[in-house]
Amino acid sequence: MAEASLLAAYRGIVCDLDGVVYRGPAAVEGAVEALNGLPVPVVYATNNASRPPVEVAAHLADLGVRTTADRVVNSSMAGAAELAASAEPGARVLAVGGVGVQEALVSQGFQAVTSAAEPVVAVLQGYGPQVTAADLAEAAYAIQAGARWVATNTDLTLPTDRGIAPGNGSLVHCVSLATGKQPFVVGKPEAPLYLMSSAVLDLDPATVLGVGDRLETDIAGASAAGMDGALVLTGVHGAHAAALAPLPERPRYVIAALADLMQPYAAAQAADGGFRCGAAELRIDGDRLIVAGDGNPVEVIRAGLAAIWSAIDGGLSAEEAARLAGQLPDRA
Repeated sequence: MAEASLLAAYRGIVCDLDGVVYRGPAAVEGAVEALNGLPVPVVYATNNASRPPVEVAAHLADLGVRTTADRVVNSSMAGAAELAASAEPGARVLAVGGVGVQEALVSQGFQAVTSAAEPVVAVLQGYGPQVTAADLAEAAYAIQAGARWVATNTDLTLPTDRGIAPGNGSLVHCVSLATGKQPFVVGKPEAPLYLMSSAVLDLDPATVLGVGDRLETDIAGASAAGMDGALVLTGVHGAHAAALAPLPERPRYVIAALADLMQPYAAAQAADGGFRCGAAELRIDGDRLIVAGDGNPVEVIRAGLAAIWSAIDGGLSAEEAARLAGQLPDRA
């Protein structure tokens, strides 16, 4: 009888986008075919507050992914839903960010406004490429006057085709410096975005797998919501970063690409003073990783991560762990 795939234990997936499904306008190799072949429903969850779900769904459709806008959840939606739980319908909310922020507020029955000259009950701050110093000033005025402050996410940077740009977290920090206050954050790595995604699937979070390429957002966010996390090695973080990740950012699974979701998963197991994964055997000898067997790179990575995490939990210093991590293949 064939072994069950990794997905056999789950009823749905919350999937990150950039670095997992696409890089900029182009699809990650093999991602479209893998997603279209999954036997469980998928919700696409993103911290990008500026793009409305219909725009994201259109991008995915252009790449060939079979999905619809109601299966896309962004951090603006999570922020508007958070405000709707306490504010009256029709209330004035200051929208700071791209069109996605305004649309999310309107969908929850709020008046999305751009000035705090008249009182507002709350501020929803998300990223937008056209956000100005005047927009941040309006947010600061509203917050100082007592408005509730919700931020879609606090990613400090934003990768672009020209390099690294300031992200929403940098803009949030500006408002925080002006007001002396901190926002309630709904996006990754906090739980609300993932909980909203599992609600879209109508599934208990414990039955959903979070898939992403960033440890401090995707994996930590899934963990905060009570989901298992799978790190896919096609994006930002590889094995070196995973080896040094704090406990909430350690993925339960590490896969080379999305296609691995449909394959049996060989987990690392303690064996003979080290760890074994598939055909790979690995142990720590002083400051060296000793690898035996003919395991493939992802099996070596899984065994190596298990060994290094075990050593860290047993008191291994960060400096020693970094030396060991550097001996692992970073990608599979």
